[in-house]
Amino acid sequence: MFTGLIQALGTMEPLGGDSWQITCVSHSCEVIMQDLAYGDSVAVDGVCLTVEKVLKDGFIATASPETLRRTTLGGEQTQQRYVNLEASLRVGSKVGGHFVMGHVDGIGQLLVAEQTASSWEMTFIASEAIARYIVPKGSIAVNGISLTVAAYEPELSQFKVAVIPLTYTDTNLRYLVSGSLVNLEGDILGKYVEKFLYPSNPHTTTDETSMDGITPAFLAEHGYL
Repeated sequence: MFTGLIQALGTMEPLGGDSWQITCVSHSCEVIMQDLAYGDSVAVDGVCLTVEKVLKDGFIATASPETLRRTTLGGEQTQQRYVNLEASLRVGSKVGGHFVMGHVDGIGQLLVAEQTASSWEMTFIASEAIARYIVPKGSIAVNGISLTVAAYEPELSQFKVAVIPLTYTDTNLRYLVSGSLVNLEGDILGKYVEKFLYPSNPHTTTDETSMDGITPAFLAEHGYL
């Protein structure tokens, strides 16, 4: 489990087969490397990978064909740019972002990034499989970064986030251009709510399922009111 607060930047290089070498290249590498050990989990652009060998300035991990297929890690752009790194959450540590599982739901795309007086406003498009978990003022992980949804247009499956300068500078968001692909993970809380409401079909969206049964009486009976 992670928090979505990126600790360092790295690069990713294929070693053949399913093995990859992740090298930490930013000034804050000690946060990742200080006690990294065999079997530890590290989020690489939001994808949870297991450390199989610790190197002087990085580690080796296996990314399965399924992981490469469902995320951006298998794309050529990953090998040409920086990836975000975050070590797994320790018991008792501060949770400054939100609970990020490292299980990417799918790939999104940056539409536009605009600089404002106090932040960067970035608009992404997401598939319906991801968009159903997006709510205004809710949380979403973009390349492993915990961000708050500033606006959401469900009819277009688009959402906007406001990125503060610190986050923009210290992550790979600053290297994205229009059309860049990103890993997206919806808030785990939304997934559990969906599961409880639709236990027989956890992938059914609210557009496809009647909400007539969700009444004040129903919510009160189940402890929501």
